[in-house]
Amino acid sequence: MNTPRTRSALVALGAAALLTTSVAVPQATAADRTSTALTWYDATAETVAAVGAPTQVTNSRTWAIGWLAAARATRAVPAGVERGAYQEAALAAAVHRALVALAPGRTEQLDAKLRTTLDVIPDGPAEQRGAAAGRRQADLLLAAREGDGLDPASVNAPYAVRPAAPGVWQPTPPAYAPATQYGNRLAEPFALTSQRQFRLGPPPAPDSARYAADLAEVRAYGAADSTVRSPHQTETAAFWYGSSLTLYTEPLRVALSRTEQGIAGQARLVALFHVALVDTQIATSDSKYAYERWRPVTAIRTGSVDPDPEWTPLHNTPAHPDYPSGHTTYSGAAEAVLSTLAGPSTAPFDLTSPTAPGVTRTYTTWKQLSDENVDARVLSGIHTRSADEAGITLGKNVARHTLRNAASLLAAG
Repeated sequence: MNTPRTRSALVALGAAALLTTSVAVPQATAADRTSTALTWYDATAETVAAVGAPTQVTNSRTWAIGWLAAARATRAVPAGVERGAYQEAALAAAVHRALVALAPGRTEQLDAKLRTTLDVIPDGPAEQRGAAAGRRQADLLLAAREGDGLDPASVNAPYAVRPAAPGVWQPTPPAYAPATQYGNRLAEPFALTSQRQFRLGPPPAPDSARYAADLAEVRAYGAADSTVRSPHQTETAAFWYGSSLTLYTEPLRVALSRTEQGIAGQARLVALFHVALVDTQIATSDSKYAYERWRPVTAIRTGSVDPDPEWTPLHNTPAHPDYPSGHTTYSGAAEAVLSTLAGPSTAPFDLTSPTAPGVTRTYTTWKQLSDENVDARVLSGIHTRSADEAGITLGKNVARHTLRNAASLLAAG
């Protein structure tokens, strides 16, 4: 487990690592480096899609472990070996080792992909030592993260619902399901010093003017039978309704394919992205269950101001508190990492969504994704704008902390 003591050791290692330089030797071509990183990026995405956990943060953990091991293994190259070959073997072996351990049902496919990758790398010390380094870093990280509380059972630890009162979260229609993700706030972060390190200030009071405005907006624009929501807004709500992990797989891949930072930089980008997103999901649940804010559907149906017992949101409400929005914390963190490591703007790229079949949208900045997420959760009728905007803030705070601590996170074990 990544305890405060082990984090202190990592910080020390990180400081030493910054002083380490590798011998300048010929590198693989940019095309080769891109091919290896993208091959294993796609392998990770395919593995998670095929046998992933039912809890999003568990799947984020899989990404984080595999790619943080790869980033550590590719960061420094021993003297006397070909740099590109070493790094390609290290990345492939690290991600392979982690995925086989965390998704053993995909071992046959992953073994075949590793053989294909290693077959195009010249045999010799660079390949052998790189692969050994990748396996070693994966094994160390898997051991360090054992029992970190991010398995599905721990993530959905039981939560005792408080008695109904104005502002207090209650199970929501139509399923009135038990609360989920409570256990995230008890899990071990990668970089945060505590789960509550970036806990948000309280949401607007239920009797405040700000909350009244929030609720009026959701009531009008987020209703299943809204007469003011435009077709484009309905499309926006549907587009961003699904898993954030799924929706951000392509934007991160776009950034990965366009970076000019070499294979170590590619591994670092994916690693820090997913480390930040694991910690963001932990911090999100901390704030959610610290404040236990009721969802708009509960407020509109049972609140003291013009209650409407028949009001129904456009989309079913997830089974956890309103404040902050998990979708926008994810988006805020993703925006911060991508803007810092890949630049805030990029050439146009297309994005599709499994919850909006046939729709393709085009983006040129990462912030556009965040802006749409904020609107989408209101338009779906499942979050207030205050919860959405607070989510962006929280996600950015966690991501910036992750980036500030990159040296210690990337220090090899």
